[in-house]
Amino acid sequence: MTDPQKVLTERVQQALGRAFGSEYADADPLIRPSQFADFQANVAMSLAKRLRRSPREVAEAIKAELSDFPGTVEVSGPGFLNITLADGWIASEADEMLGDKRLGVGLSTPPQTVVIDYSAPNAAKEMHVGHLRTTIVGDALARLHEHVGNTVIRQNHLGDWGTPFGMLIEHLLDIGEPAAIAQLEAGQGTEFYQAARAKFDSDDDFKARARKRVGTLQSGDPETLRLWHVFMDATVRYFNKVYDLLGVTLTDADIAGESMYNPMLQKTCDDLEASGTAKISEGALCVFPPGFTGPDDKPLPLIIRKSDGGYGYATTDMAAIRYRVHDLKADRILYVVGSDQALHFRMVFAAAKMAGWLPDSVSAEHVQIGMMLGKDGRRFKTRSGESVKLMDLLQSAVDKAYALIAERGYDEETRKEIARAVGMAAVKYADLSVSHDSEYVFDLDRMVAFTGNTGPYLQYAQARIRSIFRRGGLDPDDATGPIRLGAAPERALALQLLGFGTVVEQATELSEPHRLCAYLYATASAFTDFFEQCPVLKEGVAPETRASRLALCALTLRVMETGLNLLGVPVPERM
Repeated sequence: MTDPQKVLTERVQQALGRAFGSEYADADPLIRPSQFADFQANVAMSLAKRLRRSPREVAEAIKAELSDFPGTVEVSGPGFLNITLADGWIASEADEMLGDKRLGVGLSTPPQTVVIDYSAPNAAKEMHVGHLRTTIVGDALARLHEHVGNTVIRQNHLGDWGTPFGMLIEHLLDIGEPAAIAQLEAGQGTEFYQAARAKFDSDDDFKARARKRVGTLQSGDPETLRLWHVFMDATVRYFNKVYDLLGVTLTDADIAGESMYNPMLQKTCDDLEASGTAKISEGALCVFPPGFTGPDDKPLPLIIRKSDGGYGYATTDMAAIRYRVHDLKADRILYVVGSDQALHFRMVFAAAKMAGWLPDSVSAEHVQIGMMLGKDGRRFKTRSGESVKLMDLLQSAVDKAYALIAERGYDEETRKEIARAVGMAAVKYADLSVSHDSEYVFDLDRMVAFTGNTGPYLQYAQARIRSIFRRGGLDPDDATGPIRLGAAPERALALQLLGFGTVVEQATELSEPHRLCAYLYATASAFTDFFEQCPVLKEGVAPETRASRLALCALTLRVMETGLNLLGVPVPERM
């Protein structure tokens, strides 16, 4: 099966070549869905001046070369081509899609190794709402790339090293390992940090111990490293509770925190300085990528080593990019990180190219993540002005869903299971359905609604399809058609389903999961129209019509389930 828009693009380009010469065969046909036909091609309007002919004359010439087209082509207005596909062609393609395990989704040729840097919470503090988007978007991209046949290497770049760990380890010693472990596993990392910080600021003895502990940590002292592992292991166990609730695919094996790169930092600096890529400026080792200037119009430095000899984020990121290219053999590296880091990553990528560590054959991309806002339009925080704990936020979504399904007659265990799935769908889909670099308002009441463009609405659509098969005592896998199109909602649904493969490929290539969200919402809406106007199991429906409509239901179910799984949105059988 083929996406109709792809077919039309190829056909119209072939017609352009035949009508006006091969130099026009690669022109964009400018094909868009149309309210007057299935699609409209506007290429005649864009080529008319170049061809020195009227748009309508150009359109008529293109139409003449589409005589064997499976449908109708009409010239409208000043030169629009209105294209309507034949019902038989749509049905035939839908039948083929029904028999295709991949539902028309192609595989990357050649397959790539894609490194995706995402989530990356700071181990010194609690996971908060700022980590939600990087985690959700990154995980969706990992799922998408794996689905198209790429090898995905997940990298959870934890903030797990640096000077704060001196005071954190000393505080751990003060309160005792069991108490520290219990607090960290309970998700009270922020409270743990705040208590350590308060002592650091008020107790000179503690401050001296903390600073000394930083030195023993960095020198690799065995007992200090053991204590660091105690802290990190407890913290990661808590992170995993959050990941488990969210249903993301990160594991402990994907952790590649700042500590991993610590042994590489000195060599990173030495190699950059030896190659002439970095130079000493005001006591610091800096790279000056061309094209970056500060407010004073002076070249902007990327500081690789501070004047006091310390390392920063730029040092670690330069070491990481070399490791990912050289050791992990990445073809493409995606950094799913907040938009406020845009300048930093542009400079890191430019510096890595200067050093020869990022060749033209490898693509490094910053997948910018916009801010989550409260209903007041400001950064999402608690009433006291603090960052909202991510686990609290997720649990509130589950609780809201639990209340919404209270009257549906489920036993307690089933109700909890459905509430968890609905709550996570609400949060994840609300995030993924907007462009990742956009801000969006976190409105839980809207997100958990079973109507509108929400995760629960999409879940409900696929659950309703499952209920059709349950009522009929049928297995969706046994619904093999053939598909025949009669009523308009049948045709609209089948045509919508044929675009699945292209949307998945585009969402993957462009790092834009919101494209898949928009497609799934349109598909659910098309199915709702079909469901309301085209009886499936009702007495009196002809056997061949029933078989066709069951096949359309089965195909829609597979598309919805596959698409939601690629987004990481759970698909409960009942709602």
